[in-house]
Amino acid sequence: MAREAVPIIDIQAPSLRKIPIAIPAFLPGSEGPLLHEIAGQGLVYLADAVDFSGYFKVSSGRETADFPRLEGIVASKVNFSLWKNQGVELLATVGLAVDGEGQLEMECRLFDVIQENLLMGKRYRGPASDFRRMLRLFASEVLFQVTGRQGLYESRLAFVSDSTGHKEIYICDYDGTGIRQETRDQSIALSPAWSSDGNWLAYTSYVRGNPDLYIRHLEGGRGVVVSKPGLNITPAWVPGAFQLAATLSFEGNQNIYMLTGHGKIIKKLTHSWDIDVSPAFSPDGKQMAFVSRRSGSPQIYMMDMESEEIRRLTYEGNYNTSPAFSPDGGHLVFVGMRRGEGINIYRMDLGGGTVVQLTHNSGDNEDPSWSPDGSLIAFTSSREGVSRLYVMTAYGTDQRRLLSMPGAQTTPRWSLKPVRF
Repeated sequence: MAREAVPIIDIQAPSLRKIPIAIPAFLPGSEGPLLHEIAGQGLVYLADAVDFSGYFKVSSGRETADFPRLEGIVASKVNFSLWKNQGVELLATVGLAVDGEGQLEMECRLFDVIQENLLMGKRYRGPASDFRRMLRLFASEVLFQVTGRQGLYESRLAFVSDSTGHKEIYICDYDGTGIRQETRDQSIALSPAWSSDGNWLAYTSYVRGNPDLYIRHLEGGRGVVVSKPGLNITPAWVPGAFQLAATLSFEGNQNIYMLTGHGKIIKKLTHSWDIDVSPAFSPDGKQMAFVSRRSGSPQIYMMDMESEEIRRLTYEGNYNTSPAFSPDGGHLVFVGMRRGEGINIYRMDLGGGTVVQLTHNSGDNEDPSWSPDGSLIAFTSSREGVSRLYVMTAYGTDQRRLLSMPGAQTTPRWSLKPVRF
């Protein structure tokens, strides 16, 4: 089957059919406790990773003892009729071996069960301790086959939690695991923002009493503090540049300024007599969405970065905030308040202006952030009472909680590109 004939899911489509995929038990190439352990843990890990995307109906060898087993991972060894009778359309197989140098070799293949042929094969080699990383890479290739996009499984999220009694910034893996506390200010930290390369984090902290802007490298902790009188808030990095925009009020009004990554002001971007906050850049850096009260209520505006012309994007409702561009630049998600409907997340088609509501009747839903491949949106919801982090597909389906930890969690921000770790 040619690559262009592979079934591709339109992740912006108004309807979504999950593709049935089977992941049989891994095939160890030899006996021994190491491969046996990796086979067991790896099967669970891969099935969970593929299922997390929300675009597959996953069945795997971990579920029942009579789940079909493989005779081999090459096409000639696959009984396609058996899998067709199970309603399977895609089949993901993994073979394991240890080479003469003691390195783990992982042979991963994805088959089209309907067409009875190989779609994609990958071979990974490295220390046995890297088996999860190998499976993340394979899961990324599987997702690419149906969405045409990559980047989810090597990404991370930053977010705010008050689980210690103070609002601190945390970082976790794409699926809510691997949580680590990033700030320990015992104060209030807000609005984390990733640099394009995933190495820097900007945020606002009250640790010195004033809402100051911190720009920190994640490894080694070096960085700077922007501590001008008044507010230093809502940072947003420019894609592909060591620059960021933020709202500062040292001149009296809350306007958006462009800063270097070292905290020096480059220029003043907005000149409002009211409040301009929450900048967000298009993937090519040529457009900046932001929130302004210049019309009397919070609405979303767009600035052309070359001409500095500004136009209003939202008109429905008297409260629209938190804009975020999709990675392909074609859509904008934002938070809106409509009479009788509460606070919800909406998606706007920037080509035609069509707006679609993504959350419904589930508490207050805020802080949307796209995954780097554009397949998922992370957000905050109060549907369980206290604010928690959730994810959904780009069309609003498969809404589920991302992680469990004490206290409230807010403001998820996905790394803008895959982060190597």
